[in-house]
Parts: sequence; C-alpha cells; structure tokens
Amino acid sequence: MSKVDPATPGLPVPPLRWQGLAPVYAPDARWLLLGSFPGLASLKIQQYYGHPRNQFWRLLGDVKGIALAGLPYEERLAALRHHRIALWDVITETERQGSLDSAIRRPAASDLGRLLQALPALEVIAFNGGTAGRLGLRQLQQLQQQGSLQAHQQGPQQAHQDQQQPVGLLAKLYRVLVLPSSSPAHTMPYDQKLQAWRALAGPGEPPASQG
Repeated sequence: MSKVDPATPGLPVPPLRWQGLAPVYAPDARWLLLGSFPGLASLKIQQYYGHPRNQFWRLLGDVKGIALAGLPYEERLAALRHHRIALWDVITETERQGSLDSAIRRPAASDLGRLLQALPALEVIAFNGGTAGRLGLRQLQQLQQQGSLQAHQQGPQQAHQDQQQPVGLLAKLYRVLVLPSSSPAHTMPYDQKLQAWRALAGPGEPPASQG
C-alpha cells in the first residue's frame, strides 16, 4: 500500500529521488563489479552493500581468498584497490520507494563510458544480478554502437558464455559476466552463488585458498 502524504491527505507520497555512490577504483583495475543501485541501508550509511544480510563482501572475499567481510569498510575499499577491483552501479540516480529493484523508476544511467576510459587494464565486467545485467549490457551495447568502446592495452578478451553474451567489439575487449545477485532477496543457496561468482577468476588465474 502506498504511503499517504500528510500535507495532501488522500494522495500517495511520491517516490523519493536518490543519489547513488561514487565509483571505487584504482587506474590499474582488472575487474569492474557493477550493481544496480544501493539499497536504503547502504544509502543511509553511504557504503556499498551495507545491508548486514547482503552477501557481496563474503562472496568476493571467498573468490579472492581474503576476509573482506570482517574488515572495516575503508579497509575493504583499500583491499579492492590493492586487488585491482573496481566497484560501481549502473544507475547513478533514481526514484524508488524501498530497496527492491522492481521499485526503481526514472533511473539515470551511470557514465560507464567515462569509467571504462579510466581503466585501461580492465579485463572483466561483472554485473551483480539480473537488473544490473539488463541495464548495464544495454548501456555497453549503446557505447559500442556509438563507437565509444576502444581497444585497451591488455588486448582482446574472450567473452563469458551466458544467455546475455555481448557481441562485436564488446566481446573482444572484455569478459562479461552476469552473476547471481548478492542481495538477500535472491534466495539461491550461498554455495551455488559462490560457484557462479568464481567465474570472475579466469582460467589462467590460480584458485583462491579454500582454507
């Protein structure tokens, strides 16, 4: 049920316009992880994946073999930069009531083209969940059609095989993944999520420590 605006009884409260978080990266990043838009818990504390039940930090830590979830937030970000991982969302601003992606209205797209230009060593673009994948792939394909994607110093990359596999130059430049959402609203068992997230590490990378 919609909330009622006390200033105008009988009329629903309009959705709030929210501003997202700034990207986190170092120029030598090899992986770019893109979510949809921060939930209310994350916006309140101005931290990526700030909901205590969101599994992002645990998943990424298990993929890399580091205890990210147990670190203070600023140390988590420092660890991302050290391990050459960039973090952002595909939406920079939106109207939304609550935290669900299904409630997103009138989203403004993040400037992925500018970020990609700042990451010449990038090899992997991974979307955290289906909404991020759908919107993000649309943006990347628009950049490709506009001729805004350029070859980078690492050379061509093999595209990940999935149902939303990119085509053309995009597939040659980056390995693109659409991963199961780390959100608690996505009820896939953790072990299954982790198995999918391990695709972040390419075939030439050593597996993370399981200990």
